[in-house]
Amino acid sequence: MTKNALIGKSGFVIQPSLTASYRGFSAGFWANYDTNQRNTTSASFTNEGGSGINEVDLTLSYTYTIKKLSLTGGYIYYDLSYAKNTQEFFLTTALDVFGKPTFSVYQDVDSYPGTYLNLSFAQSFPIYKDITLDLGASFGYLIGQGSYWNTYEPLTGDYTGSKFNNFLDGMAKVGFTIPVTKAFSITPSVQYWFPLSDDAKKTYGYNTETGIKTPYNPNGYTADNLVLGIGLTYSI
Repeated sequence: MTKNALIGKSGFVIQPSLTASYRGFSAGFWANYDTNQRNTTSASFTNEGGSGINEVDLTLSYTYTIKKLSLTGGYIYYDLSYAKNTQEFFLTTALDVFGKPTFSVYQDVDSYPGTYLNLSFAQSFPIYKDITLDLGASFGYLIGQGSYWNTYEPLTGDYTGSKFNNFLDGMAKVGFTIPVTKAFSITPSVQYWFPLSDDAKKTYGYNTETGIKTPYNPNGYTADNLVLGIGLTYSI
């Protein structure tokens, strides 16, 4: 079981997760508890500024390993309080070599049809006894497919443009894994998130009714964000 506590200017977030695995099959639970919920372009809360669990993800997957190559296929159900519930399938390919390159494809088949591609790298370095320095990075690309992904068109003042299709988000991470016992460890980390293209960060001023920036991407613009987190992991 893992719990990540995130601290930022908008509030304190707790993300508990639980995963059970057997012979390559896995079932996972993940939730997001936000102490200061905020309305955005794609998120609408009835108790803005309040707290509560606003997302629960349920995952089923199977992993097949061939020497240093692992293939994982799975399904995720997203139970959302701020948007429509949705479902997606995913396929991940990972190599157990230096940098641990991992390529993932996520396909939404329900409320927000689209494909998200992600390439990530991660590597841990021993620094003292069993404590490790953990470095990571990821890069995402979004291919919008359904009408939801129509981009903002200034001439019409609405989302009537072409579907979003461009690089989306990047992430760089520095953290530590600190074993407390054989089963329990603490993982403090710092993540820096940033837009990967002009389309990802493009906005058109503020919406006079909501006071929220109008993004080119209907799902919201990607901003520079620094995220501090502490993970608590217990393995059985």
